[in-house]
Amino acid sequence: MALGLAAGLWSGATISAIAGDEKSGDYEERGRASVDVEGNKRVDVATVRSYFHASPDGRFDEAARDAALKALLATHLFDQVTIERKGERLLVHLREAPVLDKVVFEGNKRIKDTELSPVVESKPRGSLQRATVQADVGHIIEAYRHLGRDDVSVKPVVIDRGNDRVDLVFEVTEGGKTPVRQINFVGNTAFGKRQLAAVIKTSASNMLSFLIGGDIYDPDIINSDREAIRTYYRSKGYADANVRSVNAEYDPATKGFAITFTIDEGPLYRFGDVAIDSHVDGVEGEKLRRLLLVKDGAQFDGSALDRSNDKLSAELAKLGYPFARALPRSVRDETGRRINVTFAIEQGPRAYIERIDIHGNTRTRGYVIRREFDIGEGDAFNKGLIERAERRLKALDYFKTVKISTRQGSSPDRVILDVELQEKDTGNFNISGGYSTTDGWLAEVRLGDRSFAGTGVALNSTFTYGQFARGFEVGATDPGFFGNRASAGIDLSAKETVASNYVSYGTLNYGATMLIGTPISDELGVQWRYSIARQEITLDPASLAAPPSIVVQSAAASGPQWVSAVGDTATYSTVDNPKAPTSGFTSQLRQDLAGLGGDVRFLRTTEDFKYYHQINDDVVSLARAQGGYITGFGGSQVPLIDNFFGGPSMVRGFAPYGFGPRDLTPGTTMDNVGGSLYWATTAELQSNIPGVPAEYGLKAVAFVDAGSVFRYNGPTTFPGSTQSLQLANSNVVRSSVGAGLSWASPFGALTVTYAAPLTKASYDVVQPLGFTASPF
Repeated sequence: MALGLAAGLWSGATISAIAGDEKSGDYEERGRASVDVEGNKRVDVATVRSYFHASPDGRFDEAARDAALKALLATHLFDQVTIERKGERLLVHLREAPVLDKVVFEGNKRIKDTELSPVVESKPRGSLQRATVQADVGHIIEAYRHLGRDDVSVKPVVIDRGNDRVDLVFEVTEGGKTPVRQINFVGNTAFGKRQLAAVIKTSASNMLSFLIGGDIYDPDIINSDREAIRTYYRSKGYADANVRSVNAEYDPATKGFAITFTIDEGPLYRFGDVAIDSHVDGVEGEKLRRLLLVKDGAQFDGSALDRSNDKLSAELAKLGYPFARALPRSVRDETGRRINVTFAIEQGPRAYIERIDIHGNTRTRGYVIRREFDIGEGDAFNKGLIERAERRLKALDYFKTVKISTRQGSSPDRVILDVELQEKDTGNFNISGGYSTTDGWLAEVRLGDRSFAGTGVALNSTFTYGQFARGFEVGATDPGFFGNRASAGIDLSAKETVASNYVSYGTLNYGATMLIGTPISDELGVQWRYSIARQEITLDPASLAAPPSIVVQSAAASGPQWVSAVGDTATYSTVDNPKAPTSGFTSQLRQDLAGLGGDVRFLRTTEDFKYYHQINDDVVSLARAQGGYITGFGGSQVPLIDNFFGGPSMVRGFAPYGFGPRDLTPGTTMDNVGGSLYWATTAELQSNIPGVPAEYGLKAVAFVDAGSVFRYNGPTTFPGSTQSLQLANSNVVRSSVGAGLSWASPFGALTVTYAAPLTKASYDVVQPLGFTASPF
């Protein structure tokens, strides 16, 4: 039989004390009182009596009876407790709460039972409590609100199984998603709506929302958006900026929310004098200045201020001053719009971390979270390092929200850290198809997880089948290798290409790469690798209208070659957003040395430098310079497949293999044979498109490219061949001007361009229309 909670068939616990006929004085004069119990079935009498504590004379005064009554109800074992006085006796009337056999969820499709069970406090083998059940209803509704479903309803139903045992069923009606229909910004003059919309995670619902996401109303994400806006303003010179309020208004007509962020921008500031003032014996402030990322006279940057403080805190701990702390103190010059900053190095209170308690990580392993802390249990309490850990946890992108708070430990010098987390899905699965000017028609499947089974290990796999290329890449990366001091990974790949309109030969390449990444600082990191690959040039004479170049024939005759190489990549980055940078620069220097075993020996060095500068709210400029050099050593020539080939990745408007040293021998396929040197430069403007919402990720680009590939150093003869090599190998500057569209799609960065070559060699192959696809 079902007992309806709302109908009142199941009453809550009753608190009452019934006085007897005797007067209080008579009761107290009759000696020691006894406690009798009735109505108990599962709880023994001794347990009930243990909650009554008599005064030294053996009597139970009113305070003692009240304390016992409250203690019995606090056990949650009883629906009703009544204490009645009968002469010298206390008679305790009990009605025990039913025992829960099962706690079941029905109608829940979007949230699994395993995810709802930790949310509710009602548990099997516990007692049924009305207040607890009603609170559990609220917990379930809140869980659905985080999925953007505000019209969810939950009905608790109790099913009587006899013998004071019941089942509790939460009947869930999920309803539909509650989208965000509109996002408004009020009070913003320094930055436009597009720019601010790109800062936050929430986006207005549109036709691409089913791919992009972000249009579901989630109060926690809205709160993080509020902080993201404040942080953005603070990093752009607006030290006093504040999001005064965020109003989420539900519109029944559109069945969605309109979100309004009200912003107080404040004035634009620059840094004034920046100094370090040490009040700790043995710590010289001037020696710490090299760690600062803030400069006198530069535009105020709150993020640089925070990172400087992090560096100082970490350095003080390394130097043996765990209780010392760096406190940035600012003095505003309102007239000159300057902020003078002094980092005060002071000795903090001697407190130690007693315990780190982590809550909300139902999936992510505890050690994945703890390794983001530079401190642990027993270490000196350092507020700067704790704030640094909070930023690191947010940067992992495993959690919707991260909050670290402190509370008093077991003694005045002990502190407990509470880490409150809310997890989000880290897996991804994409199927895409399209066309690439390099690989022709193609289909691609991507499957991965940024934190597999909550271990922090990133798994990724890509399977591609194209008109001219097919293959796969699978890999795993552990960012917490040796704690946070290094990352390690392994990649396995195989790729086959066939002859196309651009090249007369095919390639077959498969191998493995082992990687170790070592962070040097927040901006600089170095990746070390070892790779072993088997590469081969393949020819299909039946598909060729003319004989291939003798260079190609020589490479094919060499057969498969094993390339065993060690290398490193040093990356320095100061960009504000890795996916959509608007300011800062990146520099990537890559070197590979082949010859650690294998069949070939060469040294290859490349550099790619990009500088971003924001012109206004909608336009960002990009300046790019890249170059490279490869040379064989020990009597070994560089294999054809490892040379540099000019194409649209260097100068747009040219076909793949479109420029560079080329065999112009009449009657052959006149292949591009590659060079040992290349350089390229780009000047580009990236702009939002008027009338297109920023959340679509569409941008217009206009550019000028220039570059060249030259100096062929390979073989010029082929044994048994009478063919001569007529090589064009000069350093001709290729340049182009063009425009296009780029889309930051869920599948990666997609770009369509049209470029008109300005200068070229007579034998170059042009291709004005280009299409590229690359992962983020």
